[in-house]
Amino acid sequence: MNRTIEQFRTLVDTEEFLIFFELPYDQTFVNINRLHILKKFSQYIKEIDDNSSALTDAEKLNQYSLALQKAYQVFVESTPHEQKLFKVFNDKPKNVVTLTEITSD
Repeated sequence: MNRTIEQFRTLVDTEEFLIFFELPYDQTFVNINRLHILKKFSQYIKEIDDNSSALTDAEKLNQYSLALQKAYQVFVESTPHEQKLFKVFNDKPKNVVTLTEITSD
């Protein structure tokens, strides 16, 4: 299949990216992890774009495909909570004192 950067830029959903790159996926897994996969994928794309300006469009699309595979695999091997991609996972709850904050003087 002859893919273009222009086609890539029109994609929105996780499934669209996976289909575009002809990657196998588990729909149930994607339903649960879609935002996390896309967030991680976007981080990888930024790294590729920042560090590989000399790549041709075809090479860049190949790198993007590998990045999507890697992003998908991250959540097969760990949890969204472990990855802490979103602010909600990094915020300390308000009005909560953890045991490590309690000292006995």
